Amino acid sequence: MSADLVARAAGLAADGRAIVGIAGIPGAGKSTLARSLVEGLAAAGVPAAYLPMDGFHLAATDLVRRGLADRKGAPETFDVGAYVALLRRVRGAREDVPAPDYDRGIHDVVPDRIVVPAGARVVVTEGNYLGLAQPPWEAVRPALDALWCVDVPWEVARERLVERRVATGRRRDDAVVWVDAVDAANARLVEGTRGSADFVIPG
Repeated sequence: MSADLVARAAGLAADGRAIVGIAGIPGAGKSTLARSLVEGLAAAGVPAAYLPMDGFHLAATDLVRRGLADRKGAPETFDVGAYVALLRRVRGAREDVPAPDYDRGIHDVVPDRIVVPAGARVVVTEGNYLGLAQPPWEAVRPALDALWCVDVPWEVARERLVERRVATGRRRDDAVVWVDAVDAANARLVEGTRGSADFVIPG
């Protein structure tokens, strides 16, 4: 983890808890960077916590009921209101705050599997659409102290996404079809939000 990124995040928490958002296209490496940043902050003596946006996917049963199962991962397949509400709660909380997580093994949300500790000075959250300006996503950006963007070419991200889906039990040809249809469309949308970032990180 870059010492510069750790210092940037730690500096945001000089006057209280800070929430750092990391955005980027699907497969950009957001979660890897976020976890590494949390570890880097802890090593520097700054307690930190990881809060992924993926925990706010709509449940698999809800996606089926709403006819959205074939677009899972698109902006409309998340509970944005619950995500923003939790970000706001986390900002001022003096107690541990439970949060949902997404399990790629079962392809569904697991409630309260993550805990944001009361002592965390920096909370690192990540997701595709943190910089999206359209309703209801426009409420996310004001809930963050900073928004960073991971800049990765689509060709690199595409291969990562195919391998990720294969690793969780999908057939390769099915994985390619999904990535080229669903993830590619989401990537085009996210690429248009790069200008809202405070800092761009080459991937």
